[in-house]
Amino acid sequence: MKFRFKSAGRSFFSLYFLVISTFIIFSWLLDNVWNSYLEQDVESYTGYKTMLLAVGDYMQEFPKSDWESIVEQTGERYKLPLKLISLSTFDTMEHEEHHELKGETTHVYYYDDMVTLHYSIPDTESVITLGPAKMPTRPRIKAIYRVCILGFFGLVIFIWLWPMSRDLEQLRKATKEIGQGNFNASAPSAKSSMMEPMMKSFNMMAKRIKRLIDAHKELSSAVSHELRTPLARSKFALQMLSTVKDEEKRQKYQQQINNDVCELEELINEMLIYAAFDSDKPDLSFTNENIHDLVTKQVQNHQQIETQIELCEKDNDLFAICDERFIDRAVNNFISNAIKYGAGKVRITVSQFDSDNKVRMCSICVEDNGEGVSDEFKAVIFDAFSRGDQSRNRETGGFGLGLAIVARIMEWHQGEASISDSALGGAAFTLTWPVE
Repeated sequence: MKFRFKSAGRSFFSLYFLVISTFIIFSWLLDNVWNSYLEQDVESYTGYKTMLLAVGDYMQEFPKSDWESIVEQTGERYKLPLKLISLSTFDTMEHEEHHELKGETTHVYYYDDMVTLHYSIPDTESVITLGPAKMPTRPRIKAIYRVCILGFFGLVIFIWLWPMSRDLEQLRKATKEIGQGNFNASAPSAKSSMMEPMMKSFNMMAKRIKRLIDAHKELSSAVSHELRTPLARSKFALQMLSTVKDEEKRQKYQQQINNDVCELEELINEMLIYAAFDSDKPDLSFTNENIHDLVTKQVQNHQQIETQIELCEKDNDLFAICDERFIDRAVNNFISNAIKYGAGKVRITVSQFDSDNKVRMCSICVEDNGEGVSDEFKAVIFDAFSRGDQSRNRETGGFGLGLAIVARIMEWHQGEASISDSALGGAAFTLTWPVE
């Protein structure tokens, strides 16, 4: 727990200090811009200028001989560096390192944080000088407000970034685990609403990767097992052909080799279809289909077989959004399996119902009167290369890929394929997906 906090804290505080540093730099730049504007704005010295104008107007009511004493008294009274100089003295004053701003009869010079103002009394050779004095600065109360505002924003950013930082750390750990080969790793629920879509997308990706890896391992293992048996039989038959003289036995071995080649071809085709379905979702064409017509078509295709097929429809006008090709394939697979593993009777039920979350669902259930499926096999029957025992084994044909393909088709339709026990005594396979 301590290491976890340390790791998460490092990421969080790095991000937090980055944001706070940005605020501090922005505030510092704002101060410099404000000071620069203050220095270059003659109107910022309105107070000083007003005093100089008032003193100048007041002095003109008295003889010029009294002007110097009036300026000195005013300076002492207001504690300002005021003095009276002649225009010739003003012209000889050195302001080489100072910056000058002109404003009609008032000249402003500033240097560092000091300012000097010169006011030329109209129609005279006298100049009132104020300075050097402290340059006007931002009031302290405004600086306090600014600090409070920055502190408030800092707190808001802290509250906002902390959950996000924790989520990012959890996401980093989950990514690292997957990178190290732990494909069962997943990201926990997000604490931040902004990170929630990312966490869900990551978990979807992780599940997809795990499924692909598992399917690859399963496919590799199953392929090696499935190919070994017919290849071994073919190899044995070829060896026997070179030694057998009897024509009847030679034909028998040739027929066995031919059957094995056909079996291998069928297996490869099934694996190619399953691999294509499992690696990527094909282009689906969803349309509003009449489920009655779709199921009736499949029933008619199997009528030539000596099996009694009963169609029970609770809603003859049931329409549902689906891809007709793939739903047709799924129904055909269920009916074919029911005929293969049943005992001569198949019942197909088409209905619709409301799910727990009030979504209208379409259901196609195919039942048979065979020996049924064991509870252990029900849990894995929709997995690739899964086979049951007794009547539902390799000897009756199939490679265990048909139902896996059906399960994938129902995933594309946001539905599911399920199995249960049938009232007829065998198994009941059901396709379920939303009507809309």
